[in-house]
Amino acid sequence: MAPAIPLRVVCLRACALVCIAVSSFVLHAQDDPPISPASTSAAKQFDSSSESSSASFHSRDVSLNLLPRNFLRDQQNIWLFPRQLAQGRYWSPTVTVVSATVALLSTDTYAAPYFNHTNVFSDFNGAFGSNVTGAETIAIPAALYAIGLQRRDSYMQRTALFAGEAVADSEVLRAVLNTVTARWRPQDIYKQRNYADTFFHSASDVGSSFPSGHMIAAISVATVIARRYRNHHWVPWVAYGLAGTIGFSRISLRAHFPSDVFLGAVLGYAIARYDVLQNQ
Repeated sequence: MAPAIPLRVVCLRACALVCIAVSSFVLHAQDDPPISPASTSAAKQFDSSSESSSASFHSRDVSLNLLPRNFLRDQQNIWLFPRQLAQGRYWSPTVTVVSATVALLSTDTYAAPYFNHTNVFSDFNGAFGSNVTGAETIAIPAALYAIGLQRRDSYMQRTALFAGEAVADSEVLRAVLNTVTARWRPQDIYKQRNYADTFFHSASDVGSSFPSGHMIAAISVATVIARRYRNHHWVPWVAYGLAGTIGFSRISLRAHFPSDVFLGAVLGYAIARYDVLQNQ
């Protein structure tokens, strides 16, 4: 069995990951410093195009004062979604997601036992533990907002606020689904229970499993950043890559089944893109 990684080392790795992600984002997303009137004009033109691009996929503004109102409107849209289905809308993506989730549920009984009985990912799990990945999801939007304030970059500040709004929206839905489904986690049924019978049981010691809260939050943040800085083609790769790594860690840590992670990713993406950013 691999030796346990000291908490201090884990924290240092987490800080390094967050710093690398945020600093790289800032260095590449920010405009070049003006070196001539021509370059200054180009920078202003780029800022203008960024603001125009932003307005093209969300029809409302966001600020600290507007967040409560935006959040309530988001919740209204989320919980009234069944009415949209009753009106014959969005059936194709809904059926696709439900079918994929059901298919993954049928494979959970085969995937989960492997991760319950292997130490292959022990080093990876030490670097991407639950507390570390949860802190990263919060730290990145917070860092963006702080940097935006320091640079007086209103676009970056709004990006951070949209990310926070998306996480809040996603977490409400996640909490309700977790409570209703009451699913055991893979670590709960280690050497004890049936992998095929995991729903609607007594509460897990560490909370219900379906869907993954870490994944729904990580994808919410990644989608907001990837969409609002999509002109920088590397940003979506970094954002979704980090979110995907967090998702895999939830499986390797035996905290979630693959179906939990998949549904969390779909819900987080849909809420961030089509509700918070409104896909405009």
